[in-house]
Amino acid sequence: MNKVVLLGRLTAKPELRYTQQNTAFTRFTVAVNRNFTNTDGKRDADFINVVAWRKQAETISRYFDKGNLIAIEGRLQTGSYDDRDGNKRYTVEVALDNFEFVESKAARVASASSTEPQMGNYETTPYDYQDNTPHQNEIDVENDPFAEFGDSVSIDDNFLE
Repeated sequence: MNKVVLLGRLTAKPELRYTQQNTAFTRFTVAVNRNFTNTDGKRDADFINVVAWRKQAETISRYFDKGNLIAIEGRLQTGSYDDRDGNKRYTVEVALDNFEFVESKAARVASASSTEPQMGNYETTPYDYQDNTPHQNEIDVENDPFAEFGDSVSIDDNFLE
């Protein structure tokens, strides 16, 4: 099984590009906070490369900007190439299968214009971007238990152990 689930912030605005066969794609990096703090008491982040294709690439490049929070489901894929000096280089990236908006449009705009993105309210109607229909499980923003929590919420199943 090869499955990756990420929740993080975009490090730059995704740029839409096209292959020679005119297939839309975008590559972008998502900063994902680690579940623990370093010796300075701060959380480090991992920077994960992601590639999206076709309609999903078009949607992400159109509606997401630097600092926006995104939920991603995909799979790891590896590759290699020879650099200018003839050295073999290996790559690892997440090939996106699905994604969801995690913030409201207003929060996405605010985090894109801020130098330090903040968590915003959740979308009240998340969409499935495979067929562009609303999910049945809408998030109740009025009763958000994390509304007063602060800058970010870290979800960690380790507390169950």
